[in-house]
Amino acid sequence: MMLQAVMILGGVGLVFGVFIALANAKLWVWEDPRIDAVSSMLPQANCGACGLPGCRAFAEQAVSGTVTPAQCTVSGEAAREAIANFLGVDAGEERKRVARLLCAGGSDVATQQAEYRGLPTCSAAASVAGGGKGCAWGCLGLADCEHACTFGAIKMTETGLPTVDVALCTACGDCVEACPKGLFTILPLDGHLFVQCKNLVQGDDALDNCKAACTTCGKCVMDAAEGLISVASGVAVVDYDKIALEAPAAAQRCPTGAIAWLNGAQFAGVPVMQRSNR
Repeated sequence: MMLQAVMILGGVGLVFGVFIALANAKLWVWEDPRIDAVSSMLPQANCGACGLPGCRAFAEQAVSGTVTPAQCTVSGEAAREAIANFLGVDAGEERKRVARLLCAGGSDVATQQAEYRGLPTCSAAASVAGGGKGCAWGCLGLADCEHACTFGAIKMTETGLPTVDVALCTACGDCVEACPKGLFTILPLDGHLFVQCKNLVQGDDALDNCKAACTTCGKCVMDAAEGLISVASGVAVVDYDKIALEAPAAAQRCPTGAIAWLNGAQFAGVPVMQRSNR
C-alpha cells in the first residue's frame, strides 16, 4: 500500500510538473534585459514624480523610448546622462517642477481665533472648526506636509510655515495630498511669480485675519503683462502658460506681500521677514 501511494503521488506530481512546464513555455514573455540595467541606475524612490507608478515602470518606458532619462527629476544629471549613454539616446530636457505653498500667513502676521488642543496634526485640527486660525484658508502649521515628505525637502519655520528646499523637492505630490487645506501645488521652478495666498475674502476685510492676505486690489494686474494675472476668482491667479511674460514689476507694488518674485530663491515659501516693505 505504501509503495502504491508513493507511486500515485509521484505520478500526480509528474503530471502537474509537465503542465507547469508547458504553461511556462506557452506564457513566457521575453523582457528586454536593458530594463533591469536601467532600473538599477534609477534612485529607486518610486515617488511617482515622473507620472509613472515606480522606477521599474520608468525603466520599461525609457527602454521603449516613451520617456526620456531627463523625466526622472529625482536622478542627478550624471545619472540621467549615464542612462542616456547606455540606451544610446539623448537625455532630453525636463522643466523642473517643485511644490509651492499657497500661504504666507505665519504666526507673525496671521490671527488665531481659537486655541486648538488635540492630536497635533493639520488633518485633525482642520476637522475641528477649521483649526482655529483666523483665516479659514491658511496654513495650520502642524507639519503634516513635513512628515509626508520622504525626501526631507520640507521644514517648518519659527512662524509655523513650511518651506520647500527646491534642491531636494522631486514634485512627487505627497505634500499636496497631505495638506487638508489644499495649500500645496506643483508648479514649474522657473515660474518666478507666485501668489502666496488662497484667501477668498475680498478687500481690506481680509487683512483682519492676515496681514499678508491678497485683497484683490488689482495692482499686480496693472503691473503685469496682459492676461498674466487675474483676480476674478477672488484671489490673484497667475497664468503659468504665459510664463514668458513674467516680470518682477507684477509683485513690486503688492501692499501685503501676498505676491512674491522668487528669483531663484532656495525656498518655495518666502517667510514674511524676508519680504521687502512696499
